[in-house]
Amino acid sequence: MKRVSLTPILCAIPLGAVAVCVVGSQWLVPDAKQQDILLGVTPAGTAGHPFGTDQLGRDILQLAIAGARSAVVGPIAIALGSMLIGLLLGTFAGYFGGWVDLTLSKYADLLLALPTTLIALVVAGLVDGGYWVTVLVLVVLFSPTDIRMVRGSVLAQTTRPYIESARVLGLGRFRIMFRHILPNVLPVALATMLLNVAFALVAMSALSFLGLGVGPGEADWGRQLADGRDLLGRNSAAVILPGMLIIVTAAAINLLGDWLQERFERRAAQR
Repeated sequence: MKRVSLTPILCAIPLGAVAVCVVGSQWLVPDAKQQDILLGVTPAGTAGHPFGTDQLGRDILQLAIAGARSAVVGPIAIALGSMLIGLLLGTFAGYFGGWVDLTLSKYADLLLALPTTLIALVVAGLVDGGYWVTVLVLVVLFSPTDIRMVRGSVLAQTTRPYIESARVLGLGRFRIMFRHILPNVLPVALATMLLNVAFALVAMSALSFLGLGVGPGEADWGRQLADGRDLLGRNSAAVILPGMLIIVTAAAINLLGDWLQERFERRAAQR
């Protein structure tokens, strides 16, 4: 009897809830950013506010639901952009070799040596960038891992008999790379992309906590953590809720990515 893995099922529960918040937050909590200065800070369990309110009288739960969009969409864009760069440059490096491989590998090594969060903080601060400028900076800084991963997978594929047969038949380099090698590399790239989403989620939340990314007053988990620092004594839920959402979401994505990567590796070993 085939054993069913619980990992994707357990990960699907929190990720499904987050996906609903990302897609439907504007209908679920249309007034999430509405302020009630007279109400001010209230503790968790207040009538109508299960997680209390912040210093501006905004409902903590509604703000967290609305903040799922900025907290998750940016990291997904970072992971997708990084994967596309990795697929393109990694395929060229692994297939052509020589000076192309050397140049691209050194480029990836240089970026890997840089502290990602610090560089993003400096660049976004210098150009006075907002949310999407931060996303673009992190796309570039996250790409070296994908480049190296794709390069290694392409190198493993170039020695396979089907590639030798394609060369003997006189097929062009680009056709071999993108019609024959790339489909065999793509599953591993997709698994790595999920892992990058988790890392990017933490990085974007950290930058929002430090004042970059989303603007003041916007709904975002990292921004909620920053705004709730002074409320620990009066309403600790203002920090605990967004913090737990970041941890649970990142952990679920990470576990799902690990599970997919192991599954793809087992299938590749069985072929």
